Amino acid sequence: MTDMLSPDELHARLQAIGDERYHIHHPFHRLLHGGKLTKPQVQAWALNRYYYQASIPRKDATVLARLPTAELRREWRRRLVDHDGDGTAPGGIERWLALTDGLGLDRDYVVSLEGLLPGTRFAVDAYVAFVRDRTLLEAVASSLTEMFSPNIISQRVAGMLKNYDFVSETTLAYFTPRLTQAPVDVAFALDYVKRVPRTRAEQEQVLGALRFKCDLLWAQLDALHFAYVEPGLPPPGAFRP
Repeated sequence: MTDMLSPDELHARLQAIGDERYHIHHPFHRLLHGGKLTKPQVQAWALNRYYYQASIPRKDATVLARLPTAELRREWRRRLVDHDGDGTAPGGIERWLALTDGLGLDRDYVVSLEGLLPGTRFAVDAYVAFVRDRTLLEAVASSLTEMFSPNIISQRVAGMLKNYDFVSETTLAYFTPRLTQAPVDVAFALDYVKRVPRTRAEQEQVLGALRFKCDLLWAQLDALHFAYVEPGLPPPGAFRP
């Protein structure tokens, strides 16, 4: 494990990690896009996912502060605008709140995080800490779950529109821009992780960072499934439909 992987070999190994570990395979996601959840269960998903969405700009601002050149910072800064908006056009956080609004959740309650599952909080905080504390290479590599997001978004939107009469294209408007934003983000991050490593050990850090991110997304759905599906035991203080 000392020989460097070629860029194509590294890409193939990243793809294999996503094929195995991405949360498109999680039972909760299959229930969600398959129309098998109740409205309160979908509400619980949207409420908890809000904390992840709201934390992405914190994560991206941390990466931005660590990038050494203006060129790299300009590329990464786009992500902040995509999620925070620019003061005129809404960003991803505002569009996610439109989703929780459409599901009948009180916006102040969602933003307060009072109903958050402990598992959600721990997982998302671990992601922000990972990006802050690990190498810059690992921080950038952890964003590469976006390689697999267009497929999960397509499944999610099509399945939810087909199976739930309480959602609409307007409710799910968060996802449409991500179909074009995510590939741009991936192109930059993928080029970076192929170009920057100088040793096989650094390439293994790239692979490890993607595994960590996939596990983190999986853990969030584990928490939701345990609390709201089986056995269906929300912990004290968490959202109760």
